[in-house]
Amino acid sequence: MKSAVIVFPGSNCDRDIAVTLTKVTGHKPEMIWHRDATLPDGLDLVAVPGGFSYGDYLRSGAMAANSPIISDLKKKAESGVLTLGICNGFQILTECGLLPGALIRNRGLKFICRDVNLSVEQPDSLFTSQYKKSQVIRIPVAHHDGNYLADEDTLQQIEDEGRVAFRYCDENGNATDEANPNGSARNIAGLLSSTKSVLGMMPHPERLADNRLGGQDGVPMFESLLERLS
Repeated sequence: MKSAVIVFPGSNCDRDIAVTLTKVTGHKPEMIWHRDATLPDGLDLVAVPGGFSYGDYLRSGAMAANSPIISDLKKKAESGVLTLGICNGFQILTECGLLPGALIRNRGLKFICRDVNLSVEQPDSLFTSQYKKSQVIRIPVAHHDGNYLADEDTLQQIEDEGRVAFRYCDENGNATDEANPNGSARNIAGLLSSTKSVLGMMPHPERLADNRLGGQDGVPMFESLLERLS
């Protein structure tokens, strides 16, 4: 599986995702600087990592979405290359139009850094096939702007097309308001594109992919990709 990780000034999870991809797939991803004009040919996956690109000035991800590499990222994604945006990467994918909606300030206006429970809503994708429908997994979040927002028509379309990948929930799988850490509409934690080839999510699966980090609930995501792309 050939992959690449885009690095922006302020990225701080680029190494995390690279280490996890290397561990699970056996292949090191290429690290691509945001000022490069093109991504390598023949890619199976592009990862847009978490962090604080450009210091989160303006809106989180807004400046990164105008970096030189984004034009080719959009071309690659639109041609079917799998694209995974995590945390700040999710924000960038909404800002550049690869995913609908926006990520705004957490409803409590505070940075959140803790493990949360997620319900697997859509196991029928290249990113999630190793999970089971309604499976509850534990994944860390670390963000200040993770409150997913979209208009009602867009939200309903997302639901009708089965594009909610993960939803914040309690330990029993219930998508309650108390289990929603940031106020995201309909407890949405992860969102697929209409083709299901682009996934954006606020939680960090790469941070729970080793028992030394407290668990491996994030590993099936990367195993899903490896199985389908090998």
